[in-house]
Amino acid sequence: QVRMVESGGGLVQAGGSLRLSCAASGRTFSNYYMGWFRQAPGKEREFVAAIRSGESTYYADSVKGRFTISRDNTKNTVYLQMNSLKPEDTAVYYCAADPLTTYSTDYQYWGQGTQVTVSS
Repeated sequence: QVRMVESGGGLVQAGGSLRLSCAASGRTFSNYYMGWFRQAPGKEREFVAAIRSGESTYYADSVKGRFTISRDNTKNTVYLQMNSLKPEDTAVYYCAADPLTTYSTDYQYWGQGTQVTVSS
């Protein structure tokens, strides 16, 4: 059974930082795209960042220069370092994995989400 478990969310002031982690189990994801998405209240789930097995990275324009995605294939874990956080970054953050997809929400595997709240 595949499981993806996010951690590291919380409450932070604007300008602060958080590091999200997503530990995957049940299969090896070294050849998969690993992505982060977020969903704010009343809004659709949106792409945040993704990373390929070859370490190529992809970012939404809204987070470029502030967020960094990375992965440790030995631990089956993907990270999202979030700096210079803004109140508009407040959302539930989800990690996801898929063999082919980068930007869309058509990922095969999803975590349960972790809340990130940025106060002004």
